[in-house]
Amino acid sequence: MIPGELKYTAEHEWVREDSPEAATVGITHYAQDSLGDIVFVSLPAVGDEVAAGQSCGEVESTKSVSELYAPISGRITEVNEAVDAAPELINSAPYGDGWLFRISPSDAEQLSGLLSASEYEAMTQGA
Repeated sequence: MIPGELKYTAEHEWVREDSPEAATVGITHYAQDSLGDIVFVSLPAVGDEVAAGQSCGEVESTKSVSELYAPISGRITEVNEAVDAAPELINSAPYGDGWLFRISPSDAEQLSGLLSASEYEAMTQGA
């Protein structure tokens, strides 16, 4: 199931707006399922400034390596140390403990340009 309260990107990241100053980012169930067993993750550093659509890390699985893209522009405020130590959390809980990083948006309006749950579901059903 695709959580309805989240926003999504065409690159299979999800975004939860925690407050106007903070958003949590992860990869979707669809993405982790397509990747297979995740064995390594490279996350941006706290303090990094990222631009929407810019590569800011990667996820490595037993099948392939995939880029992570910033869904919105802003400054990285926190990274999930737990997934650094145990990347398989992304497989077991992509919308929970497997989150990747938190970002302070530089333009909160960018959130409105992301996909809704129903739009993301329609996109992945056609894949």
